[in-house]
Amino acid sequence: MKLSTRRRPAPALPGLTATARVERRPRTLLSRLRPGDVAVVDHSDLDRATAQSLVDAGVVAVVNAAPMLSGRYPAQGPGLLASHGVLLLDRVGAAAGGVEDGSSVRLHDGVLHLDDGRALEGRLLEAADLEEETTRARLGLASQLETLTHNAAELLRREEELLLHGRGLPTLATSFEGRAAVVAVEGPELAAELALVTPYVREQHPVVIAVHHAADRLVAAGLRPDVVVVDGRSDLEPPRAATLNAAADVVVVVAPGAGHGLTAAVERTGVRAATLSTTATAEDAALLLAKAGESTPVIGVGLHADLEDFLDRDRGGVASTYLTRLALGPRLVDATAVPLLYTGRVRPRHLYVVMLAGLVALLCALAVTPVGQEWATLWGERLSGWVDALTDRLPELSR
Repeated sequence: MKLSTRRRPAPALPGLTATARVERRPRTLLSRLRPGDVAVVDHSDLDRATAQSLVDAGVVAVVNAAPMLSGRYPAQGPGLLASHGVLLLDRVGAAAGGVEDGSSVRLHDGVLHLDDGRALEGRLLEAADLEEETTRARLGLASQLETLTHNAAELLRREEELLLHGRGLPTLATSFEGRAAVVAVEGPELAAELALVTPYVREQHPVVIAVHHAADRLVAAGLRPDVVVVDGRSDLEPPRAATLNAAADVVVVVAPGAGHGLTAAVERTGVRAATLSTTATAEDAALLLAKAGESTPVIGVGLHADLEDFLDRDRGGVASTYLTRLALGPRLVDATAVPLLYTGRVRPRHLYVVMLAGLVALLCALAVTPVGQEWATLWGERLSGWVDALTDRLPELSR
């Protein structure tokens, strides 16, 4: 008699095993990520906004061919990933490009094991390592600011007409006259800051300008953007067609001399889009539209606020952001200041409460006067008579 045999299961290997998703630029990779994936990228000094997008996508590890922190400035992305329990392996080198997209990989003790038997060595970053490198990187801020000053001067020479005089901006159907403006940008703080300004938007009806996918976030929160600014130089898909159709104006920002491929893609949704050719970022173009409309104040939602946050972004756009902030001057207000400056309009229920309180106070005052006591006695007798009459008729009504 032949005895059945059962194959023993292979022993579980140590470390983290998951599916690898490979793309040099993290933002291009976002649409393909699924919860539990390992993101394999080549991106030095990962910024906070990109890191938050990776966290939202549910990645369990990020493998970087480049250093997470190069030392030029204190990038905030690696710390954010580590705080959410995402494993970080950097300095893998060019070999990371050999990881097959969709393949199974295992991360253990600073080594990325591939399903074909190869092992790629890198540096497994711990929280203590990140803190130490971030502290050292802060020493490089002075040189970064010096570079920023030079780049800003060059940008001002190229974009003087746009930045200082608003020439080149498209004419919009949206009326800005006598209205404030709210400019919403996709970022880690967008949801929290949007909650702060929502009462203001619903009560004061400012012009709402949303940049790229921030427009979808506003619509999901029950707010309709008046103007949607689409970044035509981004690898991301444009906002949803329903979002674009709900806006009064759509502006596509393109690089000077570049094709208008994304403009055509937007217009295929049935939306007629205007085009703005500039080297400034889409975020800064939205602020310049508010400035050209002479809106006061201009409330920034999701914008970069402090020095490190300001530098922790796409390096090509820092100079334009710096000059745009100067161009707007004191009219630009951060969303976190809105609850301190605006307490809300008086609602009908507030008036009803005040009227009720006044009526109760008046009745109490009358009750202690001879006239009030006489009225109380008179109305008490009438009320007693009505009750007696109703009581007498109850048997007849019950038949």
